[in-house]
Amino acid sequence: MSAAPIVIAGAGIGGLTAALCLARAGRPVTVFERAEKIEEIGAGLQISPNAGRVLSSLGLEPGLADVGLEPTTINIRRAEDGRILARLPLGEARNLWGAPFRVFHRADLQQTLLSAARESDLITIFTASRVGDFEDSDNAVLLRVHGAAGMRDVEASGLVGADGVRSSVRGILVRSAKDAPSRAGYVAWRALMPARSAPPALRAPETQLWLGAGAHVVHYPLRDASIVSAVVVAPDDGQDADALQTLGGAELLKSLALKQMSSDLGSLIEAGESWRRWPLFRRPALSPWSRGAVTLLGDAAHPMLPFLAQGAAQAIEDADALGRAFEAPNVSVRSAFEAYQNARMRRAHRVQRRSSTQAAYVHMGGAAAVIRDFAIKSLGGRGMLLRNAWIYR
Repeated sequence: MSAAPIVIAGAGIGGLTAALCLARAGRPVTVFERAEKIEEIGAGLQISPNAGRVLSSLGLEPGLADVGLEPTTINIRRAEDGRILARLPLGEARNLWGAPFRVFHRADLQQTLLSAARESDLITIFTASRVGDFEDSDNAVLLRVHGAAGMRDVEASGLVGADGVRSSVRGILVRSAKDAPSRAGYVAWRALMPARSAPPALRAPETQLWLGAGAHVVHYPLRDASIVSAVVVAPDDGQDADALQTLGGAELLKSLALKQMSSDLGSLIEAGESWRRWPLFRRPALSPWSRGAVTLLGDAAHPMLPFLAQGAAQAIEDADALGRAFEAPNVSVRSAFEAYQNARMRRAHRVQRRSSTQAAYVHMGGAAAVIRDFAIKSLGGRGMLLRNAWIYR
């Protein structure tokens, strides 16, 4: 009789990478995804070298090279006048940390992972299937899976909640109102636009980070540099978190609290025909992540605010550590989950904290911003790049 599979709730970047890493360790995996079709709403995604090394180790390099773009530089700019404070030389990343910085259309990266997962005999994927309640016994985890045909019971050897910041698996694992997601105080507006609509000065294969008092903007080209992905992070407007809202570029520009803005930055924001609103959430640092044969991964375990661009990267690191934990001979699911948690918790919590405190750094105004900008210019591009070497190496 074959062993019951490990079940993963969620087929996002973290869940699919975890499936591939567990299959690499020889474990059968079943992935349940609540959406009817596995696809991401269009948005850009930055993958730093720490995560790129993991994806390459899974044999995905040809696919990554086909759909990803390697920016040559990160330009840190002042939003008020467009002045470049530092140019971070990303071309050094491969030699320094074994993988490049890449940017992806999120859907492209997800489909690359999905294609690899579907090629594996050890991975089974079901869509329109939501993991509900579960019971963890000595020998198995009994899951209630809800789908179009109703509810069915599924037996698993373990359960991995990779179902995001509003994880239902975490909600059952940690039954406490204090652990519920809460608004982080920021809202992200995201848009994709044709590169030809961006100001000519902003069409190079570079990542641009604009620092403003109370808000910041990040944008970069995707695919063959024919489109630009942009995000504006501003104070939370307090509107219903679940209400879908889009604004045209001119409307968004008027709503921002920035008193002064570079004409190029203003033109870029106006060029976005449809900016979609995403309130940002946080949850308390969780310890432990695992209980018996149930564990958490990615934003379900340690939600990351986007200020270090490490949300997807840390989920990918989690997936690698989870798979490595199952490479030990004759290891039980419970022991492997504990080893995975011990390997990842301290680092993930550190990145989670730094991502949160970075918000104040990029949104400084007044005298504090003057001091920050002087420090950035003093460090220079390479110094700023190496400032986060502890993340990338």
